[in-house]
Amino acid sequence: MSDQDRYTRIIEEIFREKYREGDRSVEFDRNDIIKAAKNLDIETPKNPGDVLYSFRHHRKPLPRIFTENAPQGMTWNIRLKGRSRYIFELLEDNPITPNKLMSETKIPDSTPGIIALYALSDEQALLAKVRYNRMIDIFTGVTCYSLQNHLRTTVKGIGQIETDEIYVGVDRRGAHYVFPVQAKSKDEKLSIVQIEQDFALCAEKFPHLICRVIGAQFIENDLIALFGFEKNEGTVRIVQEKHYRLVQPDSFSLEDDLNTYHNRSTDHWII
Repeated sequence: MSDQDRYTRIIEEIFREKYREGDRSVEFDRNDIIKAAKNLDIETPKNPGDVLYSFRHHRKPLPRIFTENAPQGMTWNIRLKGRSRYIFELLEDNPITPNKLMSETKIPDSTPGIIALYALSDEQALLAKVRYNRMIDIFTGVTCYSLQNHLRTTVKGIGQIETDEIYVGVDRRGAHYVFPVQAKSKDEKLSIVQIEQDFALCAEKFPHLICRVIGAQFIENDLIALFGFEKNEGTVRIVQEKHYRLVQPDSFSLEDDLNTYHNRSTDHWII
């Protein structure tokens, strides 16, 4: 049995044991993961937190038992609730997906060929393309610098979280910003829960910086969607979305592309 099959069975068992009809949240902890494995007579994971990782980060869908017990228009998510404590929680089913009607903006591709050749995953390739093409700068209108990749840290009231990349930046006024970036491949989905965790990260670790959370997703290998988020009355909302096409310089049309871009309004959600 693969690890993922074991993890699916364990998470099903926890939900089956603890969920009661009408519940909108179900709390559990590390010991429940170990107990579920023993009840199923399967090998206990060396790191129980690994059971939840792919489900929390939307790399794998939750098992059918969750959809069967979700009201219409709602979906179950997994939140952290402190050290080794978790919660299944019902949220509005509002998936974050690229708008198919969004216009594209061409950018000369500055990704070093050797980086594209040896990237070990879609996520690595996406983060590299965003970094080398200064797409965060272009998207926000702020001069940005990559501070750290795959930051793992602990946030009070949540527990350990992971952010794919952290940028810091300065604008023309001299104001300083922090930009947590969550990156997803074409087959994955950006998670509202992860976006909320990034806001919490900013509040605790960078309290004096202006926080703007960004999501990045491959649409195609050379087409990337960037999303800008804000929290409005405690709810995460998309305030900006752009699609950037990485192209060779000779792919630009001076008459068509550049004239179109020159006539666009400035709509950065930063400035």
